[in-house]
Amino acid sequence: MTQTPVPADRDVLDMPSLDAIVEAASWTAKLGPLTDADVARMRESGAVVDRYLAEGKPVYGLTQGFGPLVTHSAKSEMEQGNSLISHLGTAQGRPVDPDASRLVFWLRLNSMRKGFSAVSPDFWERLADLWNAGFTPVIPRDGTVSASGDLQPLAHVALACSGHGEAWVRDARGAWSVRPAAEALAELGAQPLEWPVREALAFVNGTGVGLAVSILNQRSALRLVRAVASLTARLTVLLGGNAEHYDEGVGLARGQVGQLRAARWIRADLPGDHLRDERRPLQEPYSLRCAPQVLGAALDQLEAAGTFLLREANGVTDNPITFEGRVLHAGNFHAMPVGFASEQTGLAMHMAAYLAERQLALLVSPTTNGDLPIMLTPRAGRGAGLAGVQISATSFISRIRQLVTPASLTTLPTNGWNQDHVPMALNSANGVGEALELGWLAVGSLALGAAQLAVMTEREAQTAGVWAELAGISPALEADRPMAGEVRAAAVLLRDHAEGLLGADAERLLGTDAEGLLGDAA
Repeated sequence: MTQTPVPADRDVLDMPSLDAIVEAASWTAKLGPLTDADVARMRESGAVVDRYLAEGKPVYGLTQGFGPLVTHSAKSEMEQGNSLISHLGTAQGRPVDPDASRLVFWLRLNSMRKGFSAVSPDFWERLADLWNAGFTPVIPRDGTVSASGDLQPLAHVALACSGHGEAWVRDARGAWSVRPAAEALAELGAQPLEWPVREALAFVNGTGVGLAVSILNQRSALRLVRAVASLTARLTVLLGGNAEHYDEGVGLARGQVGQLRAARWIRADLPGDHLRDERRPLQEPYSLRCAPQVLGAALDQLEAAGTFLLREANGVTDNPITFEGRVLHAGNFHAMPVGFASEQTGLAMHMAAYLAERQLALLVSPTTNGDLPIMLTPRAGRGAGLAGVQISATSFISRIRQLVTPASLTTLPTNGWNQDHVPMALNSANGVGEALELGWLAVGSLALGAAQLAVMTEREAQTAGVWAELAGISPALEADRPMAGEVRAAAVLLRDHAEGLLGADAERLLGTDAEGLLGDAA
């Protein structure tokens, strides 16, 4: 989908939503040039620092060393800039995804143009030209404590811009590959940058990497919750379950906004003439009956996390900053808001994925599936049906629980006790990102259960839309077959389906007025 470039006169201080931020940082987007107001703010910020230096006042990173070396003097801005990005070039591990890398770069540029960071407009324009040309540094994901921001990963962005390290290159088909950064710059006709200390410090002292990964995680988690809501409706249809569980009155009585929204999603996917099969219990097991309560709670947590992430993305997170003629030394780079938002996202997503695994368990047991064959196999004994699919889904949930254990519980002091309280925000975001990959596989596993349930209830011929596509991915199990590929394909199908549903939903999660939702329902 073609994205609209960010207008040059857009208010960079107030991006309206996480969706807008991700759109603005997409591959086809372009950063507009600095406005006159941007330039004025940036030059005023630089002038404040120049005045402090002329008056002999200490300024961190310019007259003083970094971190625990702040008690030592420094003199050369260029030497300090090169030293900063060089000594922090210690990140390791597999890189964050290219889309996240591009968002990281955009977030730092958006912050630096706001006039708190004493950044030169000319240098900003050179960085923006690289971003607009598609230059996308490879960012190793491990090795930061996220306390003075994501120092090490952001240093690798700066190093790539100076011709060191690696960069992502995207071909005409949209496929990514890794090349030496110097080669990628040369192919763009760009010269490697040299980093003055002001710009280097403003760039690496920020929460941008954990923030970018957390934003993308939060959006993926929203899609996952929407997908499970859609599958809940599908199972209710195929089993003949009680739709009273999703009645508007239930949510209104409680007053939880997320629950109301989740129930509406489920009801929207139920046919208007749906009736409970009298062979089904009046009250379904909790994995179906309490789906609005579980998914709704997850939605409320994701909404809160999204609010915190949006504030962070619109803010300035480096040190020092200038404000009303003063240089302020403080700690805006500490990523605790991002860390907690990431952990909320992981815990909420886990519950949605766990609900999907429990619904799959309901489908494969004759006790709860309406006396259909165990494991939904038409060849019980000779065939094992979805036994392997369920076992793997159980493993996915166990691993998710390991990955979303709050990283803030693992904090350790470092940096000669200068960084004596650290949030581990990027560690959290990385874990949640990996957990989401498994969460989507749990969704794909449940989707296969829904496909085979349609066969068993002789409803597959009546399917249309996404469910017909699902039937094509996972046809009737006339004989056992390897199903790993089907799980992955079903996960992609449900992810895309959920994204489309959210895109068409008039009640978008972020920015929805809770009182208005309750009022509309009443």
